[in-house]
Amino acid sequence: MSSSYNPLSFVLVKPAGPDCNLGCTYCFYLEKAELYKNTKKHRMSDEVLEELIKQGIEQSHDYINFTWQGGEPTLMGLDFFKKVIKFQQKYARNKSVANALQTNGVLLNDDWAKFLGQWRFLVGLSLDGPEHIHDKYRFTAGGKPSWDKVMRAHELLKKYNVDTNAMCCVTDYSADYPEELYNFYKSLGLTWMQFIPVVETDKEDPTKAADFSLTPEKYGKFLNKIFDLWLADFDRGEPTTVIRNIESVFHTYVDMPAPECTLLEQCGVYPTVEHNGDVYSCDFFVENEWRLGNIMQKDRLVDMINSAQQKKFGRMKKDLPPKCHTCEWYKHCYGGCTKDRIKDARDNGNPRFCQSTIDYLKHIDPTMKRLAKEWKQNQLAQNPITYDIYNAGYDF
Repeated sequence: MSSSYNPLSFVLVKPAGPDCNLGCTYCFYLEKAELYKNTKKHRMSDEVLEELIKQGIEQSHDYINFTWQGGEPTLMGLDFFKKVIKFQQKYARNKSVANALQTNGVLLNDDWAKFLGQWRFLVGLSLDGPEHIHDKYRFTAGGKPSWDKVMRAHELLKKYNVDTNAMCCVTDYSADYPEELYNFYKSLGLTWMQFIPVVETDKEDPTKAADFSLTPEKYGKFLNKIFDLWLADFDRGEPTTVIRNIESVFHTYVDMPAPECTLLEQCGVYPTVEHNGDVYSCDFFVENEWRLGNIMQKDRLVDMINSAQQKKFGRMKKDLPPKCHTCEWYKHCYGGCTKDRIKDARDNGNPRFCQSTIDYLKHIDPTMKRLAKEWKQNQLAQNPITYDIYNAGYDF
């Protein structure tokens, strides 16, 4: 096997496909039901589940992470995830296996939370912030607010000591409240935070971004403020938070690959498996063009992620304006996420968050250089920031 043939280390799984018990305004995945029009209810069978876990573990090196996402994965029911553990134990053979679950939390109860804590799932809880922010766009399928239900889920996860990461989708509205968001999560003890920029095309006019989409101007200011809040805590000697948007960039300052694909030179490292075993290049590109195969049809998962089609997908990330490749900040962003490069004339042909990323990197650069220098000199060996960055459990 050539050195360029990569073993599996991560699989993103959609066991309930695009099905969800919420109807969030900005969700891009609900429409994927159109790919499976003949299936009313999308659920992964035991046969597909076992084959997925068998291949995932056998085709990995010594570690594999299964991240269960949706739609809403808890629609599968708790018994499904008990089978996940059973099959993983069956095939593990001394390999390290990790699980992460991204959920809206609505269906969680004591049994769920106890199970997640017992089996050390890292939970990404979709909580967009305080009530007025969260309920701006995150509704139940019946159009009612969901904040109370998610807060109840948070309390359950906390009760059973489940490692939980706050997943915050940043919209044009929530971007006005960085300090309120940061302090809100801290007050809940959610010290792992991930801020995800929302960008979707307008359904009526695909030549522009939807009104709720985050603008470049707001995103840059938002990131800068979040960084300042984090740095103030850190400089006080109390680095109590881990911000993925900061952690990932730090890796690029110490000559290590970023732990998220948006900051890698080439993407395609997160294959996505749908409920029926179909495999796609990325969960943002679950489209016929980027369907790699199906694990139930003699297609090996590891072969699919090393296929010519997947490598073509990965190279697509480099399709940027010439100025990007000569930009002094290029190695710290590599053009960001391909999905965010919507064709909106207001972006003047640039990646949507180009200028905001440059503003952010300029803002944090002196601090990142200082921390990187200290880290390389082992002066932070016993400091919590070093532990958090490399051991916080961000395996997805």
